[in-house]
Amino acid sequence: MAKKEIILNKNMVTPFESDTTSSWNEYPRPSFVRDSYLCLNGEWELFVTENRGHGEQKYLGKINVPFTPETRLSGINREKKDGEVYYYEKEIELAPDFNKGRIILHFGAVDQICDVYVNGKLACSHVGGYLPFRADITEYLTDGKNKIGVTVIDELDIELSYGKQRKDRGGMWYTPTSGIWQTVWLESVPESYVKGIKITPSLNAAHIELDAPEGEKVIELDGKEYRFDGNSIDIEVENAINWTPDNPHLYDFTLKYGEDEIRSYFALRTVSIGEKNGKSYICLNGKPILCHGLLDQGYFSDGIYLPATPKGFENDVLTMKKLGFNMLRKHIKIEPECFYYYCDKYGMLVFQDMVNSGKYHYFVDTILPNVGIKRWFDRGATKERSEMFAREARQTIDLLYNHPSVIYYTIFNEGWGQFEADRNYLELKSYDPTRVYDATSGWFWEKHSDVHSEHIYMRPLKLRARQGRPLILSEFGGYCWKEMKNSFNLSNTYSYKDFTSIEDFERAFIALYDDQVIPHIRKEGLCGLVYTQVSDVEDETNGLLTYDRQILKVNTEKVKAMSERLYKAFEETTK
Repeated sequence: MAKKEIILNKNMVTPFESDTTSSWNEYPRPSFVRDSYLCLNGEWELFVTENRGHGEQKYLGKINVPFTPETRLSGINREKKDGEVYYYEKEIELAPDFNKGRIILHFGAVDQICDVYVNGKLACSHVGGYLPFRADITEYLTDGKNKIGVTVIDELDIELSYGKQRKDRGGMWYTPTSGIWQTVWLESVPESYVKGIKITPSLNAAHIELDAPEGEKVIELDGKEYRFDGNSIDIEVENAINWTPDNPHLYDFTLKYGEDEIRSYFALRTVSIGEKNGKSYICLNGKPILCHGLLDQGYFSDGIYLPATPKGFENDVLTMKKLGFNMLRKHIKIEPECFYYYCDKYGMLVFQDMVNSGKYHYFVDTILPNVGIKRWFDRGATKERSEMFAREARQTIDLLYNHPSVIYYTIFNEGWGQFEADRNYLELKSYDPTRVYDATSGWFWEKHSDVHSEHIYMRPLKLRARQGRPLILSEFGGYCWKEMKNSFNLSNTYSYKDFTSIEDFERAFIALYDDQVIPHIRKEGLCGLVYTQVSDVEDETNGLLTYDRQILKVNTEKVKAMSERLYKAFEETTK
């Protein structure tokens, strides 16, 4: 039998594109803003060398950073071959008044291993494709024009975090991306400056810790000044307004230290686990909350790992809010900080996954759990992978610590790359005890976790709460209605239940909540829901939005009414 031809639609246009060069020029760090900012996105030169950097260097053309070479928006639109090494180059010239003392070069993320050069000298190296890094490049700069170069190696090394990328994409695996995929930028700081800030809120106060030299600091908040020496202060807020999804109140403040000045914000809220009527719940500000959410992969048809502009992230958050959802589970991907800012601003809770590393085993990680075998031996990890996973998990927590929307971390998902889950849970819970931790989302549970987490597809929901742990349905649904002209794969479809009309899809989607979810809220105390998913992603056609974000497959008012029924059932159960 002849193999079926696979027809892909790779030119899907989102509403966020424009006729001109797509823009990612907004300030990339909204929780730590200085007035010195020079965005280096836009046009760079791109070269490729074969044979792991030992072959002849070839010029590929001008690339639109921060879009990766695999994307249409980059202007390159090519698949990286094994053994190829990319080299980016950009010439810059700084205004004489830009330099306040030190020049810091920032990268939002580069996938997967890179060296950064300034005027031919190595300024820094970085391993890992999902986290920001920076380098003080003051000593490498000269008057006039300067050249920045970035060498990138990305062989999808599974000892490192790689998420849903796969060279032979298809099904639940997506097109891999390589190279610079978040904003590149410069800032100038005084010789003595604040390197970081950590904010731990309560219901009426914020504990603020600084990474800074000694000396007097001043915080300006709501027209008041708080002066202090040292690097920590507790600020009590009169008539405190607590942050919730319904009222996401943020407190803006300014921090001054010598010549350094930073604008930031915090929210007053707490996250805990509590008991009510004999059942365990996630509590926000001391009260049980229903986390009614969706799986959010963060993929887009135009820029793959990025939308054409930050409005793409904002649109996803606001669209899901209008449907009545109050949570997104960010699935095996860490986003630019603007995504988390939008969640803070608009009141969208975030369940954040750590990014997987290690080998995925289809038989062990998928087949066995779906026939009921949900406990398995620990497959272990190499020393390199174990250390890298631990380092990146802590860096993820550090990156997101100040965002009030982030309340929950998933350490391992469905056994993929899972090793020493109990040890990892205990270490991360100790590192940041202010969040909820799902040690083993879906299955392969061990002894330690804050929640009992289940994934159920392709069969009726059947859940049982465990004493002392909130019950989380951390993946379910996956229903599919496919609009061909707005789909990536025109010949194959990957989903969990297909429907032939949009009307049948919507009825089944709403009935799933009314007939199966609400009874579990009432009987078992179900308090976390993650429907799959926000949008279609390549072959996966089970989103509420199409991959190009052109079509919302459900009626906003009907789904909002369904959401209200869920919240009402939960409120009645937790009185």
